[in-house]
Amino acid sequence: MYYIVTGAAGFIGSNLVKALNERGEKNIIAVDNLKYADKFKNLVDCDIADFLDKEDFRKKIQEGFFDGLVAAVLHQGACSDTMETDGRYMMDNNYQYSLELLNYCQSEEIPFLYASSASVYGAGSRFMESRECEAPLNVYAYSKFLFDQIMRRRWHKRGAQIVGLRYFNVYGSREQHKGRMASVAYHFFNQYRNDGRVKLFEGCDGYDNGGQLRDFVSIEDVVRVNMYFLDHPEISGIYNLGTGQAQSFNDVAAATINALRSAEGKSVLSLAELQDQGLIEYIPFPDALRGKYQSYTQADISALRSSGYTASFLTVEQGVGRYVERMLKE
Repeated sequence: MYYIVTGAAGFIGSNLVKALNERGEKNIIAVDNLKYADKFKNLVDCDIADFLDKEDFRKKIQEGFFDGLVAAVLHQGACSDTMETDGRYMMDNNYQYSLELLNYCQSEEIPFLYASSASVYGAGSRFMESRECEAPLNVYAYSKFLFDQIMRRRWHKRGAQIVGLRYFNVYGSREQHKGRMASVAYHFFNQYRNDGRVKLFEGCDGYDNGGQLRDFVSIEDVVRVNMYFLDHPEISGIYNLGTGQAQSFNDVAAATINALRSAEGKSVLSLAELQDQGLIEYIPFPDALRGKYQSYTQADISALRSSGYTASFLTVEQGVGRYVERMLKE
């Protein structure tokens, strides 16, 4: 039996492939689009049974090539660029592709774990897996929102596990290929090493400079939650995947700089000291993001806890510190 991981060469997908390997699973079909070829590096230390281009994979699914051979599908493949304006591409890649896989998994009674997104909540202040809290601000968010809605419509007819995980701000290893879409922790790391300082947006929506709040969640925790649901095929639902505790961009910057300073044998500095010494710089908030930017996110993880997941989550200070250590080794 095979595990199929879509978006397998991407950030979260490659971490899931590695996690499956660490559990002794090597019969993995890795599916992705390598138009941007550098993503292959994320799979170099992973063991897989085969690699398929996304379009070839879609054809094989339609032809029944994998019938009776699949243990579970972990669907991470998507365009995650919130600035993408090609709605037809976004809806085919994120919505129609997901719908094809959902239909297939249900017909074959295969567990289906898929990547949703906290972007479905838009500029709201309540982040609970409920229709009244959802108001997407861009076509990426809408593509995720619409698929969640379809899943809800089919909820009572399901014949196998369906789990949608609404990822909040994920950071960690294997994201270097994402360019401008990589996490702020990754960008802060490189900015500080190259320029000796990091750049944050000035305040907006009533927040101070660098004070906008997000629920930053480590890829380590994201992997653990996915493996939990994989181990519990009797559980289905849409779940927020964040820490449940918002922290500021200033917190991420301070954690990144102090982890790098510690590695150099230097003392840890407070936020005020980092600002006074010019190690944190604030730049104007981009006009292109106004009205499309989440200045505050904080996952309500009560549903996740109710599912039985009890493990604690890494704080920004813990998770970013570990991430910086790994990047320095690499």
